[in-house]
Amino acid sequence: MTHHSNLRRRTLGLFGLALLSTATPLFAQGTQPITWLVGQPAGGTVDVVTRLVARQVEQALGQTVVVDNRPGAAGAIALQAAAKAPKSGFTLVTVPGPILSNVPVPQIGKELAGVAMLGKGPMVLVGTMAAPLPGSLESLLVAAKQDPKAFSFASSGNGTSQHLAGELMNQMAKTQIVHVPYKGGSQAVTDVVGGQVPLGMLGITPVLPHVKSGKLRAYGVTTAARSPMLPDVPTLSEAGLKGFDADQWFVVATPTGVPPDRIAALNAAITKALQSPEVEAAFASAGVMATAASAQQTTDFVAKDVARWQALAKKANLVLD
Repeated sequence: MTHHSNLRRRTLGLFGLALLSTATPLFAQGTQPITWLVGQPAGGTVDVVTRLVARQVEQALGQTVVVDNRPGAAGAIALQAAAKAPKSGFTLVTVPGPILSNVPVPQIGKELAGVAMLGKGPMVLVGTMAAPLPGSLESLLVAAKQDPKAFSFASSGNGTSQHLAGELMNQMAKTQIVHVPYKGGSQAVTDVVGGQVPLGMLGITPVLPHVKSGKLRAYGVTTAARSPMLPDVPTLSEAGLKGFDADQWFVVATPTGVPPDRIAALNAAITKALQSPEVEAAFASAGVMATAASAQQTTDFVAKDVARWQALAKKANLVLD
């Protein structure tokens, strides 16, 4: 199997190089830089991941790449700017997902086209140590069933992957743990550590130091496999919610209508960037697993994942705004 995957990687590598050699003339005409939009503030996971890859893409294409943070409206401002950009391939946007919204926002497969996958990563259910909480997921869920009002969970906002993972937990465990949305993850983490909210469904990076220092208890990670960053923490599936599987993902998109050869050139440059040891190491420390995919696979993956969460939101009557 190893031989096959190595062979496949080598073939992909050669395919990528062939595309990159045709990419240079596509992008090197004139000195127009590529603008890469990020709908979240500088310093967050989405921003860090994007900047790392952008630097490598710049080298691969011999083209300046400018990362432009346009936070606001849960990322919608950047998505709208990307959807309205010229269909030249000189505008990219990082789309973190899944995110559901009542407000219509440009979507991959409609106003935006998938270019490449960047990575996927788990979230983690944590509990404060500032208050006495049950020690295992099973005992926590039993307690939450007995007294639905006693527990609530913090997330980085309505309709985010963290909110959705928490609601999937409620649905699978038949609990009614109340959702407490925050505007971003950092304040949510602070309040769970302080015990203002007992539980949090949050990204691994911001909670890791508090789990290590013993201020937060990690009940489980949301993905099907354990996280290398928290190897001793079970998956939620192992801890009692059999079959639980949810991840946050990061995808690159461009306006629909960009010529396929340009999308292929961008995909090749991004795929090459994901294989660089620097990117792999930095992704790992952010709890993200670099995940390569073709432009079509990226578009298909997003459509399928978003449809899955829309079905959950409908069934659970979720408040998304």
